[in-house]
Amino acid sequence: MVKVSVVVPVYNVEEFLGECLDSIVNQTLDDIEIICVNDGSKDSSLDILNEYAQNDKRITVIDQENGGHAVATNRGMDVASGKYLFLMDSDDILDLRALEETYNLAEEKSVDFVIFQAINYYMDKDEYIEEENYSMNRLAEHVGDSVFSYRDVKDFVFSISVTPWSKLYNREFIEKNQIRFPEGLVFDDNVFFFDVLFAADRITFLKKHLFKRRWYPTSSTRAGDLRFLNYIEISNLIWDIFRKYEVFEEFKETLYTKKVSTVHYWYKNIREDYKQDFLDAMRKDYEKIASNKDLFHDFSNNISEKNLFIFESALNAENVKEFDLTVENYELRCENDELKRKIEEFESSKSWKITKPLRGIRK
Repeated sequence: MVKVSVVVPVYNVEEFLGECLDSIVNQTLDDIEIICVNDGSKDSSLDILNEYAQNDKRITVIDQENGGHAVATNRGMDVASGKYLFLMDSDDILDLRALEETYNLAEEKSVDFVIFQAINYYMDKDEYIEEENYSMNRLAEHVGDSVFSYRDVKDFVFSISVTPWSKLYNREFIEKNQIRFPEGLVFDDNVFFFDVLFAADRITFLKKHLFKRRWYPTSSTRAGDLRFLNYIEISNLIWDIFRKYEVFEEFKETLYTKKVSTVHYWYKNIREDYKQDFLDAMRKDYEKIASNKDLFHDFSNNISEKNLFIFESALNAENVKEFDLTVENYELRCENDELKRKIEEFESSKSWKITKPLRGIRK
């Protein structure tokens, strides 16, 4: 049995694929297998994969019709045979020590998976930037070098990076719990992560930046196309995972909040010509909550006034313009109320008064 199986789903990444593969084949841990799944690429990605495979017997190339990231990754996981599993994005870069260091730690601690740090590379700026969402420094400080489970880090459950490429998984643990990516959806790593997190009894953290995440305008999470609608279904699948592990009640306040705030975030970031499609899908999803008396009562009592307003506005607005103006005016009223409160507090502490014009409501 090889020590680590590296699964690399590949789709139209000829510009970055060589650098990605170089970072894998040159790992200081030599005892690995590299399973590359070409997911119907239309560029020269398959040729690049075959060229590398000719020069390195550890590489297996699987060629399939385009099915999406989850389909390609799941297929690679199905044929993997290593003790541990690493899931690599084909446009990113792995530190040459990453597999050796995480493998050694996993063996030492006997864990279900290892979490480690990553850094962002912004191509448009040609700049590496460390950000908390991938560094997870607060989590690192909390857990130190201990072995833990979600029960020990409940305050951090929603701040751990969901990305599979910042983890090394025990493959037997993954197979035993039958964990796979939901197919046909962007943001599928959210569902995979929570399934892994709640199934695991033994997790450890390696406080080292061992992965470089490449950001560019055409990536799936920045494109602003109809794939953003997938998050609505993803949010429901996340609820299913929390129910599966009987932890929904523990985290329902955050889950209810994200059902509005995160969905609204992706709505605001989708391109204008797709907003009506998103609003229609959002309304349809929210109607399921509103039509369930007990669920809606619990939901409305566990989210903020603002999120409840956005939720009800999505249900009632006839079109995008009405929805956007309704939410914008509500936010302006909240800003004005907060400004009034601060002015009153300041005036009450002084013998003289100030005035400041308030922002107007749009019509």
